[in-house]
Amino acid sequence: MNITETIAKELGIRAAQAEAAVELLDAGNTIPFIARYRKEATGALDDVVLRELSDRLTYLRNLEKRKEEVRSSIEELGKLTDDIVNSLSEAATLAAVEDIYRPYKPKKKTRASVAREKGLEPLAEFIRAQSDGDPYAEAEKYIDPEKGVETAEDAVAGASDIIAEDISDDPEIRKILGGLYDRSAVITSVKANEEDETDTVYTNYYDYREAVSKIPTHRILAIDRGEREGVLKASVEVDADNMLATIKSRCVTARNKNAELVTAAAADAYKRLIHPSIERRVRNDLTDKACTAAIKVFGDNLRQLLMQPPVKGMVTMGLDPAYRTGCKISVVDATGKVLDTAVVYPTPPHSKIEESKRKLTALIKKYGVTAISIGNGTASHESEVFVADMIHELDTPVSYMVVSEAGASVYSASKLAQEEFPDFDVTQRSAVSIARRLQDPLSELVKIEPKAIGVGQYQHDMPPAQLSEALGGVVEDCVNNVGVDVNTASAALLSYVAGINSGIAKNIIAYREENGRFTERKELLKVSKLGKKTFEQCAGFLRVPDGKEPLDNTAVHPESYAAARKLLELCGLTENDIVGDNSGLVGEKINKKVKELGIKKAAEQAGVGDMTLTDMIKELMKPGRDPRDELPKPMLRTDVVDINSLKEGMELKGTVRNITDFGAFVDIGVHQDGLVHISQMADRYIKHPLDVVKVGDIVNVRILGIDTKKNRISLTMKGLN
Repeated sequence: MNITETIAKELGIRAAQAEAAVELLDAGNTIPFIARYRKEATGALDDVVLRELSDRLTYLRNLEKRKEEVRSSIEELGKLTDDIVNSLSEAATLAAVEDIYRPYKPKKKTRASVAREKGLEPLAEFIRAQSDGDPYAEAEKYIDPEKGVETAEDAVAGASDIIAEDISDDPEIRKILGGLYDRSAVITSVKANEEDETDTVYTNYYDYREAVSKIPTHRILAIDRGEREGVLKASVEVDADNMLATIKSRCVTARNKNAELVTAAAADAYKRLIHPSIERRVRNDLTDKACTAAIKVFGDNLRQLLMQPPVKGMVTMGLDPAYRTGCKISVVDATGKVLDTAVVYPTPPHSKIEESKRKLTALIKKYGVTAISIGNGTASHESEVFVADMIHELDTPVSYMVVSEAGASVYSASKLAQEEFPDFDVTQRSAVSIARRLQDPLSELVKIEPKAIGVGQYQHDMPPAQLSEALGGVVEDCVNNVGVDVNTASAALLSYVAGINSGIAKNIIAYREENGRFTERKELLKVSKLGKKTFEQCAGFLRVPDGKEPLDNTAVHPESYAAARKLLELCGLTENDIVGDNSGLVGEKINKKVKELGIKKAAEQAGVGDMTLTDMIKELMKPGRDPRDELPKPMLRTDVVDINSLKEGMELKGTVRNITDFGAFVDIGVHQDGLVHISQMADRYIKHPLDVVKVGDIVNVRILGIDTKKNRISLTMKGLN
């Protein structure tokens, strides 16, 4: 197998692109570095494609390694044939390789292995040949009470067990039946306890059937979870007669007593060995497929959440709602520095509304608070009503936003939070986190284990290692896409920068604390354990605002500084001209010169490729730019909506909070998010909600239905966006 050609075909890219990417990965380069600074080599493959490529590269290399291990094992047994070699060569999955190896793999004790120990294999071969001889007369030769073969019937039964296992191990039979199952099998689920009348979230699956080839991934995960919780029983059903006929067509070659025994052995093989095995494989494949799809949705949601525009320049009040213990309050300045903390009791059972208003109003006026960030957990709705009422009584403009507090408690109890706020209790830290989530979602959310952030479906059912790796990659891509101020970044944020691990991140912080702020990128080389290779990988993603070198506050890599200076020189500019340029004159001059020369000639004169020059121009025009600033701003509110005030047909604006395979959940200012089902997202057919919306989008919706008892709101976007 030519791995790079296989990957190129699967991903729909050129073989040269795949080869270049593989070479760069093998040389120890990180995916963010390759995606940003090696575009000419890879043909501008982005980080998402590069991660897919890296995953497939690992899988296919493991596949080739396993093929060689199996080939060697069979060869050592003296049973390697050209057919086996060809079959191994053509195997496209690890499962296919294991099916080839199955007949030769050392087995635990089975009915067939016991029969072989009794010396019954020659009898099995006699029966399998299906000659006209009497099998029971032949079996008389194998009666041996000392071995446990008391009668001819015992001998025939043992021989039949051997035949059944051989049929089950036949890779061709497995391949054919596997294909039939994939095309025609049906997955079913029923209530595990028929006597239990309790209504559960799995009611729709109490008598459920759907083709294996068509079942949506979110239904697979629902059935899996229902089974784990003991509410459902699931199975895979096929036309057993058709399957058995397929086996017989390959095994039964005559019409006599021996053929009848082979037919019976085939039926036993199918019922006892083949069906349970393929059923497990089908269920595992469905679960793997569903997990892969769910992790992708989770990753896409997380990417969009992390890349939401920060609310800059606002002194922010964070409010962590609660009932009995009160609402924890923190006030942070525009940079996230904590200015003050408090506890108020506006919610039941205390309901000290006026006292709480006086306290918060005093804090708002004292520090110039202009935004309030409210966590969406327990007592969130009551807190939102209280805040909206208070805002209307203020003589200064203040707005609020409800933010997800998923993972806030995890962060608050973490070692990182203890180090950051050693004098705060857990709830005070949570209020700070909620405030900062509004100001800069990325910088705050990187402190939390990605799977605890809670945007997706069934994330707690996913394979932990696979989920962590995928989501860690998403966070890494987002952090490097935005860039990091090396003088203010936390260790958590720095640890996601390309090439930097947690140890080096801590060393950067230690160096900063000991020597003061960094004044230029190359000073990073003085940090313990940060060598030339690490510097190459991380330097372009770290920013040094107001340093000695203006280019250090851009995404231009140090390896391209000479080219950047040459470009500026061609445009009649210097590095100092880009510092603090808000007039747009630098951009005008660069655009004019590049248009005059043409991108290819300008790149040639600067000594870089076209793609590198294009990225460089964007950076020189907006040094220190944040790509999130170009996205729609979050929607802040001043009023709260009560579910009882909603009516069918009402049109509202809302913010997309979460996306699943079956739709999007939209915050319309009510405590309960409304659901836009996939069928209500557009006037055209769409395969997935992500084709239409992403987390953080502001959308227009119309109310289709309201169920106040179940707190469910159905929405539509059709004809509104």
